[in-house]
Amino acid sequence: MSHEIPNENVEENVEVKLVEDRVSVASQRQLIWWRFRRHRVALIGSIVVLCFYLAALGGEFLAVSDPTAGRSARAVVPPQPIHLFDEGSFSPHVCAVEGSRDLYTLQKTYEADCTQKVGVRLFAEGFEYKFLGLIPSNLHLLGVSEPEKFKSEEYIFLLGTDVQGRDLYSRIIYGTRSSMTIGLIGVTISLALGVTLGGISGFFGGVLDNVIQRTIEIIRSVPTIPLWMGLAAALPTDWSILQLYFAITIIVSLFAWTDLARVVRGRFLAMREEDFVTAALVAGAPWQDIIFRHMVPSFYSHLIASATLAIPFMIISETALSFLGLGLRPPAISWGVLLQATQNVQAIALTPWLMFPAVPVIVAILALNFMGDGLRDAADPYSAVEA
Repeated sequence: MSHEIPNENVEENVEVKLVEDRVSVASQRQLIWWRFRRHRVALIGSIVVLCFYLAALGGEFLAVSDPTAGRSARAVVPPQPIHLFDEGSFSPHVCAVEGSRDLYTLQKTYEADCTQKVGVRLFAEGFEYKFLGLIPSNLHLLGVSEPEKFKSEEYIFLLGTDVQGRDLYSRIIYGTRSSMTIGLIGVTISLALGVTLGGISGFFGGVLDNVIQRTIEIIRSVPTIPLWMGLAAALPTDWSILQLYFAITIIVSLFAWTDLARVVRGRFLAMREEDFVTAALVAGAPWQDIIFRHMVPSFYSHLIASATLAIPFMIISETALSFLGLGLRPPAISWGVLLQATQNVQAIALTPWLMFPAVPVIVAILALNFMGDGLRDAADPYSAVEA
């Protein structure tokens, strides 16, 4: 008596066979991508991180006013919410604000005057800038409907203004460029130092290994935060914003490579006796090729995790130094510089919207951590793959 195999089982076996065949011929990058796309939280974190870097790239287009233009008459204006409807019809607008001086406390107070409505629309004209530093433009994502009647820098304050009357939303957008790129450049420097010095130390050993490891121990024995503060305080006060930017980046990344260097050294000590390393040496391959083309790719997962988890550390370090007045200094704009205005309780109590720059710090760090976890799991060669 013959037993027929159900069609469903046959189709399932064929599908499993196709997946196995596809995985067997896939490249390492394809395997990593197939694992990574299964991690939903990591995908969302990656999209958020991408949005931050796009905002850093097109900050002038996203800003609604010149972040350096101060107006004393508009100091500490509270946030102006956008109203989408007006008398039942779709008409995006903000209410104008009227300021007055409290005769008892001498504080400037503002009240919304909805009898004066300022229309808001997408892709409006505003202050002039050069997109990517090359293309002149005055187009902005958001602005007033009638630029000839109302000036956007005087009427739209989505997140309020600071004590000098500068638009806080536009300053946060500009600060994204400084804070996010410092993390990226700093991680690149520390990753290059850690992999190179750790690889040389573990590959060659001997006196060179002892010199590099004793140097790492000396660096790690010095308290990080006081050292950062001392080096940052020693920077000349007459340096330009660009000089301060690169100096702070180097200071933050100069001592972040030691952990990675030790891990790389340990991996190299274990791998330098492997057959593929011996074969490369016998074939006459230079040590640079053996380190960077054969040994380093074998632990991509740890390097990816270290890099993605180090970026939040760099961002927090720059924010903390700038908050303390030892990092980037005005007129430079970064999240830490913006948070300097919240160093006392009175400022937080009277102008709580000045705490808004802390929101992108928290969101960016969480997104980078989620993305790093997903990349680390995806680069693990022992994790399952679904094509």
